[in-house]
Amino acid sequence: MSAPLVLALPSKGRLKDQTEAWLAGCGLSPAPGSDRGYRAEIPALAGLEAQFASAADIVGLLAAGEAHLGVTGEDLIAEAAGAGAPTTLALARLGFGRADLVVAAPRSWIDVTAMADLDEVAHLHHARTHGRLRVATKYPALTRAFFSRHGLSDYRIVESGGATEGAPAAGLAEAIVDITTTGATLGANGLRALSDGVILRSQAQLAASLTAPWSAERLEACQRLVLIVEAAERAGGAASLSWPAEQDAKAQQALGSFACLGAARAGGMLVARTDVFAAAEALRAAGVGPVSVIRPDYVFETAGAAFDRLAGAIGAGRR
Repeated sequence: MSAPLVLALPSKGRLKDQTEAWLAGCGLSPAPGSDRGYRAEIPALAGLEAQFASAADIVGLLAAGEAHLGVTGEDLIAEAAGAGAPTTLALARLGFGRADLVVAAPRSWIDVTAMADLDEVAHLHHARTHGRLRVATKYPALTRAFFSRHGLSDYRIVESGGATEGAPAAGLAEAIVDITTTGATLGANGLRALSDGVILRSQAQLAASLTAPWSAERLEACQRLVLIVEAAERAGGAASLSWPAEQDAKAQQALGSFACLGAARAGGMLVARTDVFAAAEALRAAGVGPVSVIRPDYVFETAGAAFDRLAGAIGAGRR
């Protein structure tokens, strides 16, 4: 393939480490690249190239169509979507990189524990100072939408270019909207999240660009990638039971109440991993044995919902 499918990946921090572990679990680890470490091939999938950038820059690469796919935070994708016409499509939540986007106020505001309290403080602040309550954030679009849903209008956004949680102590804002994992950094800066102030429960997402050039070859490579990702995730909740073929009728009858995750086959069945011990006991009680259990690396289906959404969004249809 002359022009590869470009997958943008985080280049630093915890998200980089978690993404590398996720890719390894899918059998898609990048090989070391020669372009100063910014690009690398992914040997397991022909036509796929990794490009490394910061999580924030990945959203920009997707919006500009310079990367076809990317792994980045859901908070960054949602903020970009709220700021203008959609340029990306979220394909799959990946289960790592979890953090909450929250509204936080000084702990010294003892009576301010919810958004309604913040609204009251904003009114009082405006009456006293003739100015609006300042809210520091890197997420102006999500903040405005959330505050609007709560009927809060006496405020103004102070766009944060540095450590947002330090804005109140520095006298730059009265409250903040920021991302947090444990709340420890908020607490260290004398802040606390409001009880109903969770704007978004974020995690890493696999997202696709709606502005990138999607050739038939790139769509085919994307479909293969997405099917692998879905198959690896599906396998995480599945187990394969096997028994002697001559005991198949008895085994199938014993497991009739268990949900089969795939097409039942002679001498085996795919079940939910949480059902393994109960299924094994049902087989033992029916006199079926020996029974072996294998945890699959992948469980493939004939179609992929995530790729279908992308194909539909770019008007390409299935390739």
